[in-house]
Amino acid sequence: MQLNFKVIDKTLVISFNGELDHHMADEVRTKIDSYYVEKSLKNIVFDLKGLNFMDSAGIGLIMGRYKIASQNGGKIYLINASSRVKKILNMSGMMKIVKIYDSLNDALDNL
Repeated sequence: MQLNFKVIDKTLVISFNGELDHHMADEVRTKIDSYYVEKSLKNIVFDLKGLNFMDSAGIGLIMGRYKIASQNGGKIYLINASSRVKKILNMSGMMKIVKIYDSLNDALDNL
């Protein structure tokens, strides 16, 4: 799993490349949380374009970041989710809590 971070205003944009499963979730969680706190950020946008696979650990990772951002007055958005990932998100109930957009500009416009 490869992560790329970009900051736009007070928003952390995280791009994934690889698989987000129980083997990688703890390491990814630690990296995201450290960066988010270190930079004093508010919102998080998960760019899922390069995500090949996600299991329940990935859902848990997103939910945990949702909680942290919400407590900080921020929002969480997902962008570029494949139909397979959308299906997993829908089955988990995640799409009732977190909005999915087609592009980064759409997500940033709705913050």
